Amino acid sequence: MRKKYISWFLEFVDEFYPLIVGFVILFFIYLYGIWIYMYIEKWNFMDSFYQVVITLSTVGYGELRPLSDRGRFHTSLLILFGVGTYAYIIGSYSSAFIEGRLRFFWGKRAMQKKILSLKDHFIVCGYGKIGAVVTGELLREGCSVVVIENDNNKISQLEEEKLLYVEGDATDDKVLEKAGIYNARAIITALATDAHNVYVTLSARQLNPHITIVARAENEESIKKLEFAGANRALTPYYLGGLRMAQLVLRPTVISFLDMAIHGDDLNLQMEEVYIPKNSPLAGKNLIEAKLRPRFNLIIIAIKKPEGKMIYNPLAGEILEEGDTLIVIGKKRDLQKFKQIL
Repeated sequence: MRKKYISWFLEFVDEFYPLIVGFVILFFIYLYGIWIYMYIEKWNFMDSFYQVVITLSTVGYGELRPLSDRGRFHTSLLILFGVGTYAYIIGSYSSAFIEGRLRFFWGKRAMQKKILSLKDHFIVCGYGKIGAVVTGELLREGCSVVVIENDNNKISQLEEEKLLYVEGDATDDKVLEKAGIYNARAIITALATDAHNVYVTLSARQLNPHITIVARAENEESIKKLEFAGANRALTPYYLGGLRMAQLVLRPTVISFLDMAIHGDDLNLQMEEVYIPKNSPLAGKNLIEAKLRPRFNLIIIAIKKPEGKMIYNPLAGEILEEGDTLIVIGKKRDLQKFKQIL
Protein backbone atom coordinates (compact mmCIF):
# COMPACT_ATOMS: atom_id res chain seq x y z
CA MET A 1 0.00 0.00 0.00
CA ARG A 2 2.85 2.35 0.88
CA LYS A 3 4.63 1.68 -2.43
CA LYS A 4 1.35 2.31 -4.25
CA TYR A 5 1.01 5.81 -2.80
CA ILE A 6 4.69 6.57 -3.41
CA SER A 7 4.25 5.55 -7.05
CA TRP A 8 1.13 7.71 -7.35
CA PHE A 9 3.00 10.68 -5.84
CA LEU A 10 5.95 10.29 -8.22
CA GLU A 11 3.60 10.12 -11.22
CA PHE A 12 1.81 13.25 -10.03
CA VAL A 13 5.10 15.13 -9.59
CA ASP A 14 6.29 14.07 -13.04
CA GLU A 15 3.03 15.15 -14.69
CA PHE A 16 2.73 18.56 -12.96
CA TYR A 17 6.39 19.37 -12.36
CA PRO A 18 6.24 23.02 -13.58
CA LEU A 19 3.19 23.74 -11.42
CA ILE A 20 4.78 22.15 -8.34
CA VAL A 21 8.01 24.09 -8.88
CA GLY A 22 5.99 27.32 -8.97
CA PHE A 23 4.31 26.59 -5.63
CA VAL A 24 7.63 25.64 -4.03
CA ILE A 25 9.17 28.94 -5.16
CA LEU A 26 6.10 30.80 -3.88
CA PHE A 27 6.50 29.12 -0.48
CA PHE A 28 10.08 30.37 -0.17
CA ILE A 29 9.01 33.84 -1.32
CA TYR A 30 6.48 33.90 1.53
CA LEU A 31 9.24 32.90 3.94
CA TYR A 32 11.39 35.68 2.54
CA GLY A 33 8.58 38.20 3.05
CA ILE A 34 7.97 37.09 6.63
CA TRP A 35 11.71 37.43 7.28
CA ILE A 36 11.63 41.02 5.95
CA TYR A 37 8.98 42.19 8.39
CA MET A 38 9.98 40.12 11.41
CA TYR A 39 13.75 40.67 11.38
CA ILE A 40 14.11 43.98 9.55
CA GLU A 41 10.99 45.78 10.73
CA LYS A 42 10.70 43.85 14.03
CA TRP A 43 7.00 43.01 13.59
CA ASN A 44 5.31 39.97 15.10
CA PHE A 45 4.56 36.87 13.01
CA MET A 46 0.86 37.53 12.31
CA ASP A 47 1.44 41.13 11.21
CA SER A 48 4.34 39.98 9.02
CA PHE A 49 2.34 37.18 7.43
CA TYR A 50 -0.64 39.49 6.82
CA GLN A 51 1.59 42.12 5.22
CA VAL A 52 3.07 39.51 2.86
CA VAL A 53 -0.42 38.31 1.87
CA ILE A 54 -1.81 41.76 1.08
CA THR A 55 1.42 42.70 -0.71
CA LEU A 56 1.53 39.67 -3.01
CA SER A 57 -2.22 39.54 -3.56
CA THR A 58 -2.16 43.17 -4.82
CA VAL A 59 -5.48 43.97 -3.13
CA GLY A 60 -4.46 47.60 -2.73
CA TYR A 61 -4.29 47.75 1.08
CA GLY A 62 -1.70 50.06 2.58
CA GLU A 63 1.18 49.16 4.84
CA LEU A 64 0.31 48.20 8.39
CA ARG A 65 3.14 50.38 9.67
CA PRO A 66 5.66 52.72 8.09
CA LEU A 67 8.61 50.90 6.56
CA SER A 68 12.30 51.72 6.74
CA ASP A 69 14.30 52.29 3.57
CA ARG A 70 15.78 48.83 3.89
CA GLY A 71 12.30 47.38 4.38
CA ARG A 72 10.98 49.16 1.29
CA PHE A 73 13.87 47.83 -0.80
CA HIS A 74 13.21 44.25 0.23
CA THR A 75 9.45 44.75 -0.21
CA SER A 76 10.09 45.88 -3.78
CA LEU A 77 12.05 42.70 -4.43
CA LEU A 78 9.26 40.72 -2.77
CA ILE A 79 6.68 42.23 -5.13
CA LEU A 80 8.78 41.55 -8.23
CA PHE A 81 9.50 37.95 -7.30
CA GLY A 82 6.02 37.28 -5.98
CA VAL A 83 4.02 38.71 -8.87
CA GLY A 84 6.33 36.99 -11.35
CA THR A 85 5.85 33.65 -9.58
CA TYR A 86 2.06 34.07 -9.51
CA ALA A 87 2.14 34.74 -13.26
CA TYR A 88 4.26 31.61 -13.77
CA ILE A 89 1.83 29.47 -11.72
CA ILE A 90 -1.21 30.80 -13.57
CA GLY A 91 0.50 30.13 -16.90
CA SER A 92 1.45 26.58 -15.89
CA TYR A 93 -2.06 25.84 -14.64
CA SER A 94 -3.60 27.23 -17.81
CA SER A 95 -1.25 25.11 -19.89
CA ALA A 96 -2.14 21.99 -17.89
CA PHE A 97 -5.84 22.73 -18.18
CA ILE A 98 -5.81 23.62 -21.88
CA GLU A 99 -3.68 20.63 -22.85
CA GLY A 100 -5.95 18.35 -20.87
CA ARG A 101 -3.23 17.16 -18.50
CA LEU A 102 -5.58 17.14 -15.53
CA ARG A 103 -8.09 15.00 -17.39
CA PHE A 104 -5.30 12.86 -18.83
CA PHE A 105 -3.68 12.28 -15.43
CA TRP A 106 -6.88 11.28 -13.68
CA GLY A 107 -7.79 9.13 -16.68
CA LYS A 108 -4.46 7.32 -16.33
CA ARG A 109 -5.10 6.87 -12.61
CA ALA A 110 -8.51 5.32 -13.32
CA MET A 111 -6.97 3.03 -15.95
CA GLN A 112 -4.17 1.98 -13.59
CA LYS A 113 -6.70 1.19 -10.87
CA LYS A 114 -8.66 -0.96 -13.31
CA ILE A 115 -5.51 -2.78 -14.44
CA LEU A 116 -4.49 -3.61 -10.88
CA SER A 117 -7.95 -5.05 -10.21
CA LEU A 118 -7.66 -7.58 -13.07
CA LYS A 119 -7.18 -11.30 -12.45
CA ASP A 120 -5.99 -13.94 -14.95
CA HIS A 121 -5.48 -11.31 -17.65
CA PHE A 122 -2.97 -11.28 -20.50
CA ILE A 123 -0.04 -8.88 -20.87
CA VAL A 124 1.23 -8.08 -24.36
CA CYS A 125 4.64 -6.39 -24.56
CA GLY A 126 4.88 -4.29 -27.71
CA TYR A 127 2.02 -3.16 -29.94
CA GLY A 128 3.74 -3.66 -33.27
CA LYS A 129 2.41 -5.81 -36.11
CA ILE A 130 2.60 -9.02 -34.08
CA GLY A 131 1.50 -7.49 -30.78
CA ALA A 132 -1.54 -5.89 -32.41
CA VAL A 133 -2.63 -9.22 -33.92
CA VAL A 134 -2.16 -11.02 -30.59
CA THR A 135 -4.11 -8.34 -28.75
CA GLY A 136 -6.96 -8.40 -31.27
CA GLU A 137 -7.25 -12.19 -31.09
CA LEU A 138 -7.28 -12.22 -27.27
CA LEU A 139 -9.93 -9.50 -27.17
CA ARG A 140 -12.00 -11.38 -29.71
CA GLU A 141 -11.99 -14.34 -27.33
CA GLY A 142 -13.28 -12.11 -24.55
CA CYS A 143 -10.00 -11.98 -22.59
CA SER A 144 -8.74 -9.02 -20.55
CA VAL A 145 -5.57 -7.60 -22.11
CA VAL A 146 -3.02 -5.03 -20.94
CA VAL A 147 -0.52 -3.71 -23.49
CA ILE A 148 2.90 -2.35 -22.56
CA GLU A 149 4.20 0.21 -25.06
CA ASN A 150 6.58 3.20 -25.01
CA ASP A 151 6.13 4.55 -28.54
CA ASN A 152 4.01 7.72 -28.54
CA ASN A 153 2.37 6.94 -31.88
CA LYS A 154 1.38 3.46 -30.70
CA ILE A 155 0.09 4.90 -27.42
CA SER A 156 -2.14 7.30 -29.33
CA GLN A 157 -3.46 4.31 -31.28
CA LEU A 158 -4.14 2.42 -28.05
CA GLU A 159 -6.05 5.41 -26.68
CA GLU A 160 -8.14 5.65 -29.85
CA GLU A 161 -8.97 1.96 -29.60
CA LYS A 162 -9.73 2.38 -25.87
CA LEU A 163 -7.44 -0.45 -24.83
CA LEU A 164 -5.85 -0.88 -21.41
CA TYR A 165 -2.17 -0.02 -21.57
CA VAL A 166 0.87 0.90 -19.50
CA GLU A 167 3.29 3.42 -20.93
CA GLY A 168 6.92 2.47 -20.39
CA ASP A 169 9.72 0.02 -21.07
CA ALA A 170 8.61 -3.60 -20.68
CA THR A 171 12.10 -4.53 -19.48
CA ASP A 172 11.52 -2.43 -16.34
CA ASP A 173 10.19 -4.43 -13.39
CA LYS A 174 8.10 -1.48 -12.19
CA VAL A 175 6.33 -1.29 -15.55
CA LEU A 176 5.54 -5.01 -15.38
CA GLU A 177 4.16 -4.49 -11.88
CA LYS A 178 1.93 -1.69 -13.16
CA ALA A 179 0.62 -4.12 -15.79
CA GLY A 180 -0.43 -6.51 -13.01
CA ILE A 181 2.25 -9.15 -13.54
CA TYR A 182 1.51 -10.79 -10.18
CA ASN A 183 -2.12 -11.57 -11.12
CA ALA A 184 -1.65 -12.16 -14.85
CA ARG A 185 -2.39 -15.48 -16.50
CA ALA A 186 0.16 -15.10 -19.29
CA ILE A 187 2.55 -12.62 -20.84
CA ILE A 188 3.38 -12.40 -24.55
CA THR A 189 6.58 -10.55 -25.29
CA ALA A 190 6.71 -9.42 -28.92
CA LEU A 191 9.39 -6.74 -28.76
CA ALA A 192 11.64 -5.93 -31.71
CA THR A 193 14.87 -7.53 -30.46
CA ASP A 194 15.68 -10.91 -28.92
CA ALA A 195 17.72 -9.19 -26.18
CA HIS A 196 14.68 -7.26 -24.97
CA ASN A 197 12.47 -10.35 -25.14
CA VAL A 198 15.00 -12.34 -23.11
CA TYR A 199 15.16 -9.58 -20.51
CA VAL A 200 11.37 -9.40 -20.24
CA THR A 201 11.20 -13.19 -19.93
CA LEU A 202 13.75 -13.22 -17.09
CA SER A 203 11.96 -10.41 -15.24
CA ALA A 204 8.49 -11.91 -15.68
CA ARG A 205 9.62 -15.34 -14.50
CA GLN A 206 11.26 -13.83 -11.44
CA LEU A 207 8.24 -11.69 -10.53
CA ASN A 208 5.66 -14.43 -11.16
CA PRO A 209 7.09 -17.99 -11.25
CA HIS A 210 3.74 -19.49 -12.29
CA ILE A 211 2.94 -17.22 -15.23
CA THR A 212 2.85 -18.58 -18.80
CA ILE A 213 5.39 -16.82 -21.01
CA VAL A 214 5.28 -16.85 -24.80
CA ALA A 215 8.14 -15.02 -26.51
CA ARG A 216 8.91 -13.92 -30.04
CA ALA A 217 12.26 -15.01 -31.47
CA GLU A 218 13.99 -13.49 -34.45
CA ASN A 219 15.70 -16.73 -35.45
CA GLU A 220 15.90 -20.41 -34.52
CA GLU A 221 19.06 -19.90 -32.43
CA SER A 222 17.23 -17.54 -30.08
CA ILE A 223 14.49 -20.05 -29.22
CA LYS A 224 16.69 -22.07 -26.87
CA LYS A 225 17.94 -18.90 -25.16
CA LEU A 226 14.40 -17.69 -24.54
CA GLU A 227 13.29 -21.07 -23.23
CA PHE A 228 16.37 -21.22 -21.01
CA ALA A 229 15.46 -17.74 -19.69
CA GLY A 230 12.06 -19.08 -18.63
CA ALA A 231 9.73 -18.88 -21.62
CA ASN A 232 7.17 -21.69 -21.90
CA ARG A 233 7.19 -21.29 -25.66
CA ALA A 234 9.37 -19.29 -28.04
CA LEU A 235 8.19 -18.82 -31.61
CA THR A 236 9.68 -17.43 -34.81
CA PRO A 237 6.97 -15.51 -36.73
CA TYR A 238 8.75 -15.84 -40.07
CA TYR A 239 9.12 -19.60 -39.71
CA LEU A 240 5.48 -20.03 -38.66
CA GLY A 241 4.30 -17.82 -41.50
CA GLY A 242 6.31 -19.76 -44.07
CA LEU A 243 5.16 -23.09 -42.64
CA ARG A 244 1.53 -22.03 -42.77
CA MET A 245 1.83 -20.87 -46.39
CA ALA A 246 3.32 -24.23 -47.32
CA GLN A 247 0.51 -26.10 -45.53
CA LEU A 248 -2.11 -23.99 -47.28
CA VAL A 249 -0.72 -25.29 -50.58
CA LEU A 250 -0.26 -28.89 -49.44
CA ARG A 251 -3.31 -29.36 -47.19
CA PRO A 252 -5.76 -26.50 -47.84
CA THR A 253 -8.84 -28.38 -46.58
CA VAL A 254 -7.15 -29.35 -43.30
CA ILE A 255 -5.97 -25.80 -42.67
CA SER A 256 -9.41 -24.40 -43.49
CA PHE A 257 -11.00 -26.83 -41.03
CA LEU A 258 -8.50 -25.91 -38.29
CA ASP A 259 -9.13 -22.20 -38.89
CA MET A 260 -12.86 -22.80 -38.65
CA ALA A 261 -12.49 -24.87 -35.48
CA ILE A 262 -10.05 -22.53 -33.72
CA HIS A 263 -11.71 -19.25 -34.64
CA GLY A 264 -15.26 -20.56 -34.56
CA ASP A 265 -16.34 -18.28 -37.39
CA ASP A 266 -18.38 -20.86 -39.33
CA LEU A 267 -21.03 -23.37 -38.26
CA ASN A 268 -20.64 -22.15 -34.67
CA LEU A 269 -17.91 -24.78 -34.27
CA GLN A 270 -14.95 -24.27 -31.98
CA MET A 271 -11.87 -26.17 -30.84
CA GLU A 272 -11.05 -25.51 -27.20
CA GLU A 273 -8.85 -26.80 -24.39
CA VAL A 274 -10.57 -27.41 -21.07
CA TYR A 275 -8.72 -27.87 -17.78
CA ILE A 276 -10.08 -30.27 -15.17
CA PRO A 277 -9.62 -28.53 -11.79
CA LYS A 278 -9.33 -30.00 -8.34
CA ASN A 279 -12.56 -31.55 -6.97
CA SER A 280 -14.13 -31.61 -10.45
CA PRO A 281 -17.07 -34.06 -10.73
CA LEU A 282 -15.35 -35.55 -13.80
CA ALA A 283 -12.17 -36.50 -11.94
CA GLY A 284 -11.86 -40.26 -11.55
CA LYS A 285 -14.40 -41.08 -14.27
CA ASN A 286 -13.69 -42.55 -17.66
CA LEU A 287 -15.04 -41.08 -20.88
CA ILE A 288 -18.05 -43.42 -20.88
CA GLU A 289 -19.01 -42.44 -17.32
CA ALA A 290 -18.45 -38.74 -18.03
CA LYS A 291 -20.92 -38.95 -20.94
CA LEU A 292 -19.42 -35.94 -22.69
CA ARG A 293 -20.66 -36.93 -26.11
CA PRO A 294 -24.35 -37.62 -25.23
CA ARG A 295 -24.63 -34.79 -22.69
CA PHE A 296 -22.74 -32.04 -24.49
CA ASN A 297 -22.20 -33.34 -28.03
CA LEU A 298 -18.44 -32.80 -27.74
CA ILE A 299 -15.66 -34.70 -29.50
CA ILE A 300 -12.56 -35.43 -27.40
CA ILE A 301 -9.52 -35.17 -29.68
CA ALA A 302 -6.78 -35.56 -27.06
CA ILE A 303 -6.02 -35.51 -23.35
CA LYS A 304 -2.91 -33.84 -22.00
CA LYS A 305 -1.78 -35.28 -18.67
CA PRO A 306 -0.29 -33.07 -15.91
CA GLU A 307 3.20 -34.47 -16.56
CA GLY A 308 2.93 -33.42 -20.22
CA LYS A 309 2.02 -36.75 -21.82
CA MET A 310 -0.45 -36.37 -24.70
CA ILE A 311 -3.05 -39.08 -25.39
CA TYR A 312 -4.51 -38.72 -28.90
CA ASN A 313 -7.92 -40.10 -29.83
CA PRO A 314 -8.46 -41.50 -26.31
CA LEU A 315 -10.39 -44.71 -25.84
CA ALA A 316 -13.74 -44.79 -24.04
CA GLY A 317 -12.14 -46.33 -20.95
CA GLU A 318 -9.57 -43.55 -20.51
CA ILE A 319 -9.72 -42.17 -16.94
CA LEU A 320 -9.99 -38.40 -16.47
CA GLU A 321 -7.84 -37.01 -13.66
CA GLU A 322 -7.39 -33.72 -11.85
CA GLY A 323 -5.01 -31.52 -13.81
CA ASP A 324 -5.85 -33.08 -17.18
CA THR A 325 -6.39 -30.76 -20.14
CA LEU A 326 -8.98 -31.92 -22.68
CA ILE A 327 -8.74 -30.87 -26.34
CA VAL A 328 -12.35 -30.85 -27.53
CA ILE A 329 -14.40 -29.75 -30.54
CA GLY A 330 -18.01 -28.70 -30.33
CA LYS A 331 -20.44 -25.84 -30.58
CA LYS A 332 -19.79 -22.76 -28.48
CA ARG A 333 -23.04 -23.19 -26.58
CA ASP A 334 -22.18 -26.79 -25.69
CA LEU A 335 -18.66 -25.83 -24.66
CA GLN A 336 -20.00 -23.19 -22.30
CA LYS A 337 -22.37 -25.71 -20.69
CA PHE A 338 -19.51 -28.16 -20.29
CA LYS A 339 -17.28 -25.58 -18.59
CA GLN A 340 -20.04 -24.76 -16.10
CA ILE A 341 -20.03 -28.27 -14.62
CA LEU A 342 -16.29 -28.17 -13.97
